[in-house]
Amino acid sequence: MATESAMLTLGTPAPDFALPAPATGETVRLGDFAAAPALVVTFICNHCPYVQHVAAGLAELGRDLARQGVAMVAISSNDVAAYPQDGPAAMVAEAARHGWEFPYLYDESQDVARAYSAACTPDNFVFDAQRRLVYRGQLDGARPRNDIPVTAVDLRAAVDAVLAGRPVDGDQRPSLGCSIKWR
Repeated sequence: MATESAMLTLGTPAPDFALPAPATGETVRLGDFAAAPALVVTFICNHCPYVQHVAAGLAELGRDLARQGVAMVAISSNDVAAYPQDGPAAMVAEAARHGWEFPYLYDESQDVARAYSAACTPDNFVFDAQRRLVYRGQLDGARPRNDIPVTAVDLRAAVDAVLAGRPVDGDQRPSLGCSIKWR
């Protein structure tokens, strides 16, 4: 059954994190992105059909944002005891398979997902230069089994507004996907 994002209150400061990146063995922190004019945080996992549907679009989005100086990270918070296919080794393989160049972080404790009120995969958040939440919700209207192309148009519009110094449109639609698998 599909789950909608919780729609964290706009203006919320980005919750801090320090999480391992299984591909590099390094710990990635929120503060590592302090110089970026915007930060995109997306909660994903390996097995979710909604994430699989947008995987190539996430790769393209990550490359496009990097060219604009915008930081992007993905976080997997699923319970790997129940879903071993979402574990760190599989995360490395999944990122390589899709060409994800952004850090793909492992939230073993699930504390970061809780701090962000993440509810589903994918669940997307855009923060401005002051790391205040300006957008939360869907990448775009694409879903498995519909004919809408994956463009990340909604998320891109929010980033474009931040970069242009314009307010982000407050009419934001929740993301829809698999629920985060809590312990």
